[in-house]
Amino acid sequence: MSNEEMLRHVDHTQLKPFATWEDIEKLCEEAIAYHTASVCVPPAYIRRIHDRFGEQINICTVVGFPLGYSVTEAKVAEVVKALEDGAGEIDMVVNISDVKNHLYDKVEAEIRTLKEACGGHILKVIIETCFLTKEEKIAMCKAVTKAGADFIKTSTGFGTGGATMEDILLFKEHIGPEVKIKAAGGVKTREDLEAFLNAGCERIGTSSAVGILNGGAAQGY
Repeated sequence: MSNEEMLRHVDHTQLKPFATWEDIEKLCEEAIAYHTASVCVPPAYIRRIHDRFGEQINICTVVGFPLGYSVTEAKVAEVVKALEDGAGEIDMVVNISDVKNHLYDKVEAEIRTLKEACGGHILKVIIETCFLTKEEKIAMCKAVTKAGADFIKTSTGFGTGGATMEDILLFKEHIGPEVKIKAAGGVKTREDLEAFLNAGCERIGTSSAVGILNGGAAQGY
């Protein structure tokens, strides 16, 4: 797989809490130059990115991030504001406590509510695999599918672990045919990128893709 093919599947990411406008601008310029699928950025930067780059760039942002335990109404408000400001895609974090309490119907209902708020825009659901048992991961595959979300995503990059091949294969076994997979967190080498894409991931969330494909070192998420 060529570098160009791989980059078309990358959500070029900068979610550090201390990210400056210079960091964000560089990210966006790289995304345009290398034709990445999107930039994944903090909500507070959406409007400025949209004003600066317009339709040159697909803006993805995060909701309920990174801990997931905001109430549903707050997450909906985040979605509405993000779309108003110019976002094209939303990556939400589930309420991990609800998952651990096995309140799967409640999690499913929240995902469905956020998908309704997204309308035709893509919704990716971060389940934070590092905190879940196999049974809980399978339950989330079912909840994401039944709620009508577009993607299931492994990780925030802020937990205790990121994407693993084991989890990707588990997702493939238990998600519905309309649900795509995003691997995120810990994708640090060209081999990682290629392996996850060959395993069936449609998107890769990483801050490192442009650097590592240009022979540099991986940095950050």
